[in-house]
Amino acid sequence: MGKYIVCSAWPYINAIPHLGNFIGSVLSGDVYVRYLRLKGEEAIYVSGSDEHGTPIEVEAIKSGLEPRELTDRNHAIVADLFRRFGISYDNYTRTESPVHVKYVQDLFLKIYENGYVFEQEVTLPYCQKCRRFLPDRFVIGVCPHCGYDKARGDQCENCGRVLDPLELVESKCVFCGSSPTVKGSKHWFFDLPKFEARLREYIRKNEQFPENARNFSERWLSEGLRPRSLTRDNKWGIPAPFPSSEGKTIYVWMEAVLGYVSATVEWAIKRGTPEKWKDFWMDPQTRNVHFIAKDNIPFHTIILPSLLMASGDNYVMPWNVASTEFLMFEGQKFSKSRGVGIDLGEAIQLLEPDYWRFSLILMRPETRDTNFTWREFRSHIDSQLNDVLGNFIHRTLTFIWEYFDGRIPRLNDLTPVDEALREAIIRASEKVGAYLDRFQIREALEEVIELARKGNQYLSVKQPWLKMKDDLKNAETTLHLCAQLVQTLSILLGPFIPFTSEKIRTMLNLPPISSVRWNAASELALRQGHEIPRPEPLFRKLSDDFIKERTAQSTIASKETRTLSLQEFSKIDLKVGTIVKAESVPGSTKLARLIIDLGGGECKQSIAGLADQYELGQLVGRQVAVVANLVPIEVMKQKSEVMILAADDSGKLAILTPDKKVGEGTKIR
Repeated sequence: MGKYIVCSAWPYINAIPHLGNFIGSVLSGDVYVRYLRLKGEEAIYVSGSDEHGTPIEVEAIKSGLEPRELTDRNHAIVADLFRRFGISYDNYTRTESPVHVKYVQDLFLKIYENGYVFEQEVTLPYCQKCRRFLPDRFVIGVCPHCGYDKARGDQCENCGRVLDPLELVESKCVFCGSSPTVKGSKHWFFDLPKFEARLREYIRKNEQFPENARNFSERWLSEGLRPRSLTRDNKWGIPAPFPSSEGKTIYVWMEAVLGYVSATVEWAIKRGTPEKWKDFWMDPQTRNVHFIAKDNIPFHTIILPSLLMASGDNYVMPWNVASTEFLMFEGQKFSKSRGVGIDLGEAIQLLEPDYWRFSLILMRPETRDTNFTWREFRSHIDSQLNDVLGNFIHRTLTFIWEYFDGRIPRLNDLTPVDEALREAIIRASEKVGAYLDRFQIREALEEVIELARKGNQYLSVKQPWLKMKDDLKNAETTLHLCAQLVQTLSILLGPFIPFTSEKIRTMLNLPPISSVRWNAASELALRQGHEIPRPEPLFRKLSDDFIKERTAQSTIASKETRTLSLQEFSKIDLKVGTIVKAESVPGSTKLARLIIDLGGGECKQSIAGLADQYELGQLVGRQVAVVANLVPIEVMKQKSEVMILAADDSGKLAILTPDKKVGEGTKIR
């Protein structure tokens, strides 16, 4: 039996987490830890509300609240939402927890005593009007690396670079909008460069790190590590424990990453075994797994390991950092201020949690940014959750109820078709488990869906309802194997849609999933004559009105107009390309699949609504204007990488084209 500490990134609770926050860390970690528990591994799952730092203070001022009042409210809301979504934390805590505060202060004092903390006088942004220092997000400006004009003083959310407030160009105070001056202040720093060699070796050895985590970490190391500031001139946070550090607090990024350990300490205390946490964090056999989004990578591959190294204690390092890319919302970044996207509170009011869990896992941005659209969401729910999973389970159990009085029929001699389904059942837990072991959570769920699809195909081929009179043994075998497959699905779906998993087991008259192990999914566990209750449909399809209303709200948000700075517009990569291939998309009368030559040997694909506007053969050789740096999206199972620009005159499209031929890849200015 293995030992695991599974950690999800702590949600920052200046606002309620949105769907993108949820899938990248919280939901992904829950799927993985549920799988580990089913395998019989000793696994705990911890996280908590990140409630210190400047964004909380900014939001509290806007809301007319004290920071603690804001975080008390939001922590309670978020903890309840996670419970309602079925997130199975062993401990979900908060950074205001006395256990966390004490652990952080004790650890940093130990690091200080070990010689890895030093004092230094620094100059910081200071607002004369507000009479306060402006650390981190108290100042915004232009990112010096990518030019994003709303970069925060601690990190640019556009390019992911960690920043110093003084690096910002054209910086402004977030409270009054005035330009800050600079002023001296004494602060404490962590001597991160001393750990560069050990960190290089640590990252080199961890071959299971995903590509984005490895690349991001190696880039940090190649640029050279710098000492990291440990303290801030603000009141809201954990008081710094260093000698003569009164009035300073620990920088939120440096203390929040330690929350994984303190949450485990608190878990052990709650169990009445206060030293139990060491069985996980001090055991070299423990695998410490983190689920995060890509913007948090360096804090988990560089900062956290170096702090644990600096303590001098034998902590286990992160064994894997399962970092995802970003989930977009209808082609845009999630933004509460602009009404783009929905948060968990809004989501749970619309539909049951398993609908969200199912679809979000299928959209999980494992290797590239993905895009939530209401159309794709509906496809997941109607075509896969209902038509594949729900349909197979309901058909099987209904036939057994109606034709065999609710008793599992006998298993007779097997035909090759029967043997194929039986073999699929036997191999199921291994195949799905292999994906989860590789942290390919989306692919794992797709494999479960494919198994149910095989069940539907098997039913359609065998047609037991037609053989009840003249070939009863054949019908018995068919429905016996289908019932076994339903039992298999009840276990395999447990990590992904746990509420549904339990419903299926109830419909099978079986004990809760906690009573079985993962490999039981590959067993023919149901006995002849086992009774089941009258089945009921598991799911419902989404109405046209539901989708129309949601889509309309998204469209309204996406059409909110604002002026763009020249700097913002310059980020759009407009080029001229030549269409070298044009064909229709199967199953669509409007969509065309176009291959566009952008020069230099680069060709990209566009899925465009031009098939009913142009003769596709006449488009070949035509030069078009395209947006070349969009996040790729999937349209009717086709990858679309660039957008062709066209004028829309009441539904009649006119492709924009240069008035004379130019070279492929020519920039549009």
